[in-house]
Parts: sequence; structure tokens; C-alpha cells
Amino acid sequence: MTLEFNTRCFLRLAILTGMGILVSIPAYHTWATRPSEYEVKAAYLFNFGRFVDWPPNVPSRQADDFAICVLGHDPFGRALDTTISGQKINDKPVVARRISDVAEAATCRELFISASENKQLKEVFSNLGKLSVLTVSDIPDFMQQGGMVQFVVADERVRFAINLAATQQAGLSLSSELLKVATEVRGTSRPGN
Repeated sequence: MTLEFNTRCFLRLAILTGMGILVSIPAYHTWATRPSEYEVKAAYLFNFGRFVDWPPNVPSRQADDFAICVLGHDPFGRALDTTISGQKINDKPVVARRISDVAEAATCRELFISASENKQLKEVFSNLGKLSVLTVSDIPDFMQQGGMVQFVVADERVRFAINLAATQQAGLSLSSELLKVATEVRGTSRPGN
């Protein structure tokens, strides 16, 4: 399936970052034509980190860097590494980690849960417990199972929906600007409505 990049939504996020995402991502020259689905998702993962506030009592193992982790089979390839190369969030270098066990998620700020983990999703959430980790996936019904941010493809565009109740349980606070560009927000009314 050819995915058309949701330019308006993505550029809105870019403008909100204060520096324009198309300038800040080194892979922009490859995006001049049409980005792949996982290039778009990698850019979203990076930008989510700019619109989430973590609680002040972040464990020391999360304090040195801003880790975006992938649990299970990695569908991103080099797209995630290229997107975050040289980037910082909250003055911390952004790093990508591939993990095979949810126990390793304690060092992550964001955790992309691959479709390969679908059958273990309940166990993954149980093991994450009250960790302040933003969970993201493109698994169907991810939010209904307790996930926080679910990628969806609508009108051949990559979009995302948010489970606000799950983010609040983890102590995460999402910017109203991020909530405004989500296709769906569960757990509360959409800002401005």
C-alpha cells in the first residue's frame, strides 16, 4: 500500500516544535518524494517526546538520555536511527534501543511495541506496571488493550489516536497541542470541544 504523508498534521507538529521538523531531520532529502510508512512513524515517535511531560521523579536509569525503544521485531530499519541522529529532547541526547524483553523498558521514555508482541500484550502492560513510559504501537485495538498511542492509517495517511486515561495512569501529561492533532482521544473530551 502506498501511504500518503499527512502533511498538514505533520507540519503542524513541526511548527509546534519551534524549529521545523523538515529541517531538523537529516533524512529530509529522502523525504522530498514520499516517505515510507515507518519513516513517518519514526518522525512521530521523535515528536511525541517533545509534547509529553514526564513526572519529575524520573528513575535514574531514565535520566542520562532520552531512549525511544522498540520491543520485538523492528519494523523501522534505519528510519528511526536516521530520524533521531544528533537530536535532543529536554537537553538529553535521543537514542534508539531495540529490546527483546519488557524488563529492559525501565530505561525507556517511549516504547514502540511491535506487532510481533501482540499475543504478549497483556503481559507487557502488566510488566510495565506504573513505569512512566509512553507506549506506542500500530497493533489493531492497541488502545482498547491499554496502550497509550496507536498509529492508524486513514485515507492512506499515517495518523494516531490517544488513550488519555492510560497516559494519566502512568503519570504522563500530554500537551493540548498534541491532543488537538490526534484523530481520536479516549478518556476525556478533545481540547477545544
